[in-house]
Amino acid sequence: MDISLQKTVVFLFFILIGVLLKVKFQSKDEISGIKKIILNLALPATIFIALLGVKIELQLLLLPLLALGLNLLLFIVMPFLLPILGILKNTSEFRTAKLLMPSLAPGLSCFPFVLEFLGKDYLAKAAMADLGNKVFVLVFLYLIAMNWHYTLQSKKTKAKFSKLKPMLKAMVTEPVNLFIIAALFLLGFGFTMDTLPFFLSETLKKLSLIMTPLVLLFIGLAVKIKRKQFFQIFSLLCLRAGLVVLIVGLFVSISEIQVTNEILLLLSFGLSACSFWPYAHIAAVDSNENEIPEKKKTFHNNYAITILALSFPLSTLLILGVLNSGSFLASTPNIFVLAGLLFGTGIIFPLFNTINKRLLEQKLKPSVTENI
Repeated sequence: MDISLQKTVVFLFFILIGVLLKVKFQSKDEISGIKKIILNLALPATIFIALLGVKIELQLLLLPLLALGLNLLLFIVMPFLLPILGILKNTSEFRTAKLLMPSLAPGLSCFPFVLEFLGKDYLAKAAMADLGNKVFVLVFLYLIAMNWHYTLQSKKTKAKFSKLKPMLKAMVTEPVNLFIIAALFLLGFGFTMDTLPFFLSETLKKLSLIMTPLVLLFIGLAVKIKRKQFFQIFSLLCLRAGLVVLIVGLFVSISEIQVTNEILLLLSFGLSACSFWPYAHIAAVDSNENEIPEKKKTFHNNYAITILALSFPLSTLLILGVLNSGSFLASTPNIFVLAGLLFGTGIIFPLFNTINKRLLEQKLKPSVTENI
């Protein structure tokens, strides 16, 4: 079996272990404890190491801007796609999907396969592009999440500047943000992981190592997939993938990119799974809403977990398919065909629901007329 495929199996196996361990984790507090370790230790350490490892190359500065542009396009378009799938506006599910869907997690779902199929040079380009995505998921989406939280949960109507104070306080006190500020400060003075004291760099590295296993185990432990929810989220992820492929196809045709590997890199990066970091923002908000009824919460925690659980394997399959296609997807017509297939797959569920509703309405009409 190919080594990159084996890595995918390992990731999925960790999720499966989490599912099997559910019988040993009976209370929410136990699962919440794992989440707190991720949010307060493993995730901050991972981000700190990633930021101190950044090597900014002037000739590649366009890549983070392109990634950020893709994030923003997905964020703008999502509110129009969600109602098609029956995800109503102003609901916790709507806000959850809107926050998670534009995010990308290339580290888990894209980088290993780019390295295996395209090589180190293209991995460096993907890592550079991820800088734009990191700005989006860590800063932009955090501000959006906190703004929604304070707007919805404030009992009295407040002016915008009065909401800014608790938001800024939350930003400063969050461990993730403290580590980001510290990393940027050290980076500005030319520090790297190698120049830090050994005990500090080793502690951070050890904490970072537990990040991926803990996240995958947590997904397995927390996920509760309902049948309708499964098909709805699967359709949403297919529509997201179709939109990404369409955007890449338009960009390739406009910029006239001819190099096959460049096109494959763009597609692979864009098809990355949804990021865990927006979920970290959701979890932070959720921890402040313990006394609020489920229906009135800003986000739907289980819905977010289900999106992450389904996003990873689907993205992995799509990325492997793209990278194995070779020169086939170097042709823009073929890219648009792939986009069409993904859109078609994503629209099956809402189409089926619409047909079912109409059939039920037709069945009910005769009984209504008979009663009259």
